[in-house]
Amino acid sequence: MATGSSPTRTTRDTGSGDAGINTYKGEEGALRAGRLGTLGLLLSVLAASAPLMVVAGVMPTIFGVMGVVGQPLLFLILGAVLLLFSVGYAEMSRHVHNAGAFYAYIARGLGATAGAGASLVALVAYSAMQVGIFGILGFELSGIFATYLGLKVAWWVFAVVCVVLIGFLGWLKIDLNAKVLGVLLLIECLLVVIFDVSAVAEPAKATGLSFAAFDPGTLTGPGVALGTALCFSIAAFVGFEQAPVYAEETQRPHVIVSRVMFLGVAYSAIFLALSSWAVSVAAGPDKVSKLATDQGPGMLFTLVQERLGATFTDVLHILFVTGMFAALLSFHNVVARYSFAMGREGLLPAAFGRTNKNSGAPATGSVLQSAISLIVVLAFALTDDKPIDDPTTPVLHLFTWMGNVGALGVILLMAVASFAVIAFFVRRGAGGAQKWRLLCSGLAGIALLGIAVYTVKDFAILVGAESGSALTWILPAIIGVAAVGGLLYGAVLKAKKPEVHARIGLGNEAFQLDKAAAAEPGTTGR
Repeated sequence: MATGSSPTRTTRDTGSGDAGINTYKGEEGALRAGRLGTLGLLLSVLAASAPLMVVAGVMPTIFGVMGVVGQPLLFLILGAVLLLFSVGYAEMSRHVHNAGAFYAYIARGLGATAGAGASLVALVAYSAMQVGIFGILGFELSGIFATYLGLKVAWWVFAVVCVVLIGFLGWLKIDLNAKVLGVLLLIECLLVVIFDVSAVAEPAKATGLSFAAFDPGTLTGPGVALGTALCFSIAAFVGFEQAPVYAEETQRPHVIVSRVMFLGVAYSAIFLALSSWAVSVAAGPDKVSKLATDQGPGMLFTLVQERLGATFTDVLHILFVTGMFAALLSFHNVVARYSFAMGREGLLPAAFGRTNKNSGAPATGSVLQSAISLIVVLAFALTDDKPIDDPTTPVLHLFTWMGNVGALGVILLMAVASFAVIAFFVRRGAGGAQKWRLLCSGLAGIALLGIAVYTVKDFAILVGAESGSALTWILPAIIGVAAVGGLLYGAVLKAKKPEVHARIGLGNEAFQLDKAAAAEPGTTGR
């Protein structure tokens, strides 16, 4: 038998409860293969970006607070950067199939200790983005009940109900989840397209069908915070990079995963560019910033009602909520799978590395994510002085704080993963054959690091904090602490449990090797 440091033969915990080596029981240690095709995977990852939430929430902030009228160009620029990132990331997905995605790629390129650091950052970042959405979803549901039913219900009541419902759906089969996400996403996008067409058909009278938003000059000038806008709007693309998380559950993952990433980036860039242009046309390029400042997220619904009437606007409000629900389910599925991958490799207790016998879903990871969400939502509820009469805390704090913390974590993960791709292929002696892909990865990594620096520098603006506020360093420090903590954990594993350290990033490969080892006569745990 090979030594303990070899990933090809590992001991197995036989009941001690030690998290060091995963215990597999039949197929419970593997995700169900072949559940998702191209369309199912594409809809699952695009749901995380919540298109209507971006159009109604992100765009008015960029128009108003950051003074960027040229949003279409902004989204196209970011789309180009992320397409560069996808070139290397997609090629990596052909060689490594692991539900741990980011941290697995980083482990295979930069070493297992770096992978351990990335695993904790990914867990924190995606959890933060999901929990943040519970705040704005609770706020919107509270408003809908007050407007249409005359009932005043605290935002956190709806948030808690949604935590439970999302947790339940997380236990179900991923192909069923994909169908739920798909239906909600398609309806949501269709309504936004109808608005876009109406805006072009009935532009602001003063300016007509203007293409001023595509003028590069709108990205500069007094009052334009371009760097901050880049930081803020990159979250609108989050989702496409999740495709490799589902590789083990995808039909022909070496083909479909990379295809979905490119389709996801291209779709998001074009959809967001056209929609932001339509908003500028409907409001007028010369007035859109002021209107966005005055009305915030309500701007979209005002423009819609002027063109499509109250009934369509009411439907859009409902789809605004269901779109956020779809995003929550998408993030929940991703965090559960990261937890599963970490449990399977010994970074979390072995229980996380098992799946539900009936659905094949990573049940323990789903429970963990639901518990974290519930704790955070209740913590914000307890610190909200007026949960009914002044329901602004969930939007201004929970959504804004957690959303930007999560976005910072994902940006850093993408940057580091870009350099990990380069290291992976160079170490395998394939640098020459992959040189154009590695060049794309290098350029994307540098650009993403630049955006990350701007994000930290302008964090006060992003979270609406006053200059000098402790929040400007406490919130970004959450990601920093996760990264350092993960690296230290990885270093400890390397020193104390080298056999666990050797498994980081191997994912299902280690599982299959364990099965093969168990089937060999005379092969036993040490």
